[in-house]
Amino acid sequence: MSVQSDFSLSVNQIASERGIDIKEVLEATSDAIAAAYRREYNIPEEDDIKVKMDSENGGYQLYVNGKEIISKDFGRIASQTARQVILQKVNEAERDTLMEQYKDKIGTIALGIVQRFDGQNIIVEVGKILAILPPEEQIYGELLKPGSKIKVYLKEIQENPVGVKRLVVSRSSDLVIKSLFENEIPEIASKTVEIKGIAREAGSRTKVAVFSDSPGIDPIGACVGQRGIRIMAMTNELGNEKIDIIQYDPDIEKFIKNALSPSKPSKIILDRDAKEAKVIIPDDQLSLAIGKEGQNVRLAAKLTEYKIDIESENPETHTDKVEKNVENSETDTKKTDKKVKKKTTDKK
Repeated sequence: MSVQSDFSLSVNQIASERGIDIKEVLEATSDAIAAAYRREYNIPEEDDIKVKMDSENGGYQLYVNGKEIISKDFGRIASQTARQVILQKVNEAERDTLMEQYKDKIGTIALGIVQRFDGQNIIVEVGKILAILPPEEQIYGELLKPGSKIKVYLKEIQENPVGVKRLVVSRSSDLVIKSLFENEIPEIASKTVEIKGIAREAGSRTKVAVFSDSPGIDPIGACVGQRGIRIMAMTNELGNEKIDIIQYDPDIEKFIKNALSPSKPSKIILDRDAKEAKVIIPDDQLSLAIGKEGQNVRLAAKLTEYKIDIESENPETHTDKVEKNVENSETDTKKTDKKVKKKTTDKK
């Protein structure tokens, strides 16, 4: 015999409003009825309760240990239990449906609104979903407040051991730069200008190598824009992070020279097999080549994928300074990680 309850009549409406499959709502309703009946009549946990839903008329059949039960309306407490179970199940189904929609958007930039801080994590509303911006994906030194509008890179969808999915977004990834360039610069989007490499220390400085083989196209000019409007828009979006546009060259010697801009090396000695370069710099440009705390040469090394050793034209005078600042031009990732941890701890 089929018995109809008040909440089962709204199944189709819930599915329509939440944009989820009717089967998921029916499954949630079945679980709710079983939980409510068990609570109302103090059914032991070891007893098997099954509910068979009728999708045509919203009714159901209730079985306890295989025996059909003709039930009366449940009491207020049992009804509340049923309502809570339905809402929980429907919310989970709605979240999973939204996550499926965002699978196709992974790898793109989206506009988000900062909602709140959860420990070191920042919760960002992206469309209809709440995404997580973990500390390692945040820009060092950037101060965000609830209500702040930011562009985030949709990095991945993670699933924890109990099956709960979450969208992870990033502000510090190199791919944020790539996506911003594709959005802001038509020549990049149309592939008239190519991005050949990105070296970034988020929140501080980025070097982007660009190239074009199209006649009459200046890849650097296209990225900078008239009066610097294009590069300025991206810099503002990233909290005034400095972005250097570098001319890519297939000749590695020329590429290294360009990457060490704004300094102008006088000579480069290459070891192509070891991917190492000894760069001779005029005395008055040593500081430019090395950069603050070795940042310029470090980013140049990452961009060119060559180990770069800076040497002065007058090594007797400047040896100590070079050794102190360069340190083989390797990217100091541990130092950056410490800065991120300190920032999030201070914020908390």
